[in-house]
Order: sequence, then structure tokens, then C-alpha cells
Amino acid sequence: MLIEQSAYANRWRKASPAAKGIFALGGFCAAFAAGAPAAAVVVALLIAAATLAGAGIPSGRYLRAVTPAFFFLGISCLSLAFSLRLDDGTGELSLALTPSGMQKVAEVSARSIAALTALLFLVLTTPLTDLIALFRRLKTPEVLLEIMVLCYRMLFVLSAAVHDTLSAQSARLGYATPRLAIRSLGGLAANLTLQVWQRAHALHMAAQARNNDGPLRFLEPVFANSGRDAIIATAAGSALVALAVGWS
Repeated sequence: MLIEQSAYANRWRKASPAAKGIFALGGFCAAFAAGAPAAAVVVALLIAAATLAGAGIPSGRYLRAVTPAFFFLGISCLSLAFSLRLDDGTGELSLALTPSGMQKVAEVSARSIAALTALLFLVLTTPLTDLIALFRRLKTPEVLLEIMVLCYRMLFVLSAAVHDTLSAQSARLGYATPRLAIRSLGGLAANLTLQVWQRAHALHMAAQARNNDGPLRFLEPVFANSGRDAIIATAAGSALVALAVGWS
């Protein structure tokens, strides 16, 4: 829900999704083209600045969106920094921190952060309905688009069910004590499992009722100055790639 709020309330909401996709693609290319970690970090900072200052995404919301990704990235970097060594004499295994491992950590983490900022730029400034329309123009298989639409809808259904259940449990003092809280959480999980099952079955029945005839369609808005936006995005993405290649 946090990403959707930003996608509908940013300054570049009316900009062409194709232009934002071109800029994000340029960011991805620059992230992988960067030969030095410093170049990838500079690319990440520039994309983050475009997201925060250009699109007007609040910094607190941006940090909340990026924190989980940083957590998983940190765990992955730990596995690269340390290596297992087998002692020939004793046969014991030991963990060792190697200089080559630290170099790999710097390269992988810098490129991952740059690619992450490019992805966040796209999803925080473009609603999913616009992205689906863009993917359809790019000839993405309709099966994948329908799965995206159904998952997107089920997220809102699940969020509403969690909110309603928590409100009902809190009104009955279901979280007044630790024992009641554990019991309420168990009831919440059981209720959500049942609701998701029932709603998924209802979606399946609705699809069968229409004989799965044709893809799911949405009204696509008309974006003014799409050509101008695409030219600016292409220039900005090319500049990122040139910076990443030239830095190294």
C-alpha cells in the first residue's frame, strides 16, 4: 500500500510510463555497466535524487520502502564476505574474511543498490495499472499480465481483511495481555487463510462464468507530451550509462 500511495501522489504521476520505464532501464544498464563500486554508488545517488527531489517522494516513505531490501542485501553480502576453510592438518572448518571477498561485497552491493534505486524509481512513480498497459504494448504474454492483475487485487483484499479483523479483535480487548494477543494472532491467521481461500475460489468461479474469454482490460489514460518525456528520459538514461562506463 505504501508504494501505491506514492505512485498516485507524486509529481510525475502524469508523465508517460514509457519515459519512466526508459529511465529505469538506463539505470539498470548503468548499474551493470559500472566497473567500479564508486561509479555504481554515484548512479544510485543520482537516481535516488531524481526520485526524491524530482518526483517528490517523501524521504521517510522512501526509506521505509528501501529498508527491507537493504536487510536482505546485507545478509547476502555476509555470505560473500566470509569463506569456509578446511584445515589440512586437523580437518576443522573455519570461517575466514578474505580481501577478495570484501571486494566482491563492494561490487555486488554497489550494483545491487543502483539497480534497486532504478526499480524503486519506476514503482514509486508509476501505478501498476499504467505499468500493465505499458507491458501490454511491449507484447508481454497475457497470462503473466492476468496473474499480475489478480495478485494486485488480492493484496488489497488481504489488507482490508487484516484491517477489519484487527479492529474487531482490538474492540474486544483481544490484545490486552500477551496470552490474549497470541490467541488473537492465531485467530487472525486462521481467519485470513479461510478468507483468502474463499475469495480465490470466487475469482475462479467468476473466470469460469465468463469462459476466460479474452484478457482483462483497463481504460488507459492519455499522457500529454509523451514524445518529449521519452526524449528527456532517453537522454538522462544515456547520461547515467555514460557516467558509469566513463568512471571505470
